Amino acid sequence: MKPVIAILMGSDSDVPALKPCGEVLREFGIEFVAKVLSAHRTPDEAVDFVKAARKNGIKVIIAAAGGAAHLAGVAAANTSLPVIGIPVESSSLKGLDSLLSTVQMPAGTPVATVAVGSGGVKNAAFLAARILALSDAKLEKRLEQYKDVTKKKILSKKVDL
Repeated sequence: MKPVIAILMGSDSDVPALKPCGEVLREFGIEFVAKVLSAHRTPDEAVDFVKAARKNGIKVIIAAAGGAAHLAGVAAANTSLPVIGIPVESSSLKGLDSLLSTVQMPAGTPVATVAVGSGGVKNAAFLAARILALSDAKLEKRLEQYKDVTKKKILSKKVDL
């Protein structure tokens, strides 16, 4: 099968933080490609990849970057595909800089932005899966089953104060 999701990251140092994204996508049987492409250090290659994404079968782009975090914005500026931004935690501002850079996009260049941290990384994959499920009934069913299992786990917990 061809990948339908592209996970882009600004640096290979982001790989460990993004592993949960790949794990969620694999859990739902969603094919993806992961690439290191920097909005600042490899701008031409990043734009070329994004512009060719649709013809290469990509339906959703997930873009993770820290610091200035322009990768998701560059992706959104160069495609009409849905783009999900993951702000990566930085050492200086704990990801606040990344969050603001990712979420503050001008009208007409939307980037759906998830939280900083592992919950956000997983939610990027879940959001991408939900987008794909709009036209994939089997995936929609798997997502609903996941929600049911999660609900049952929560409701079965016993609390003793």
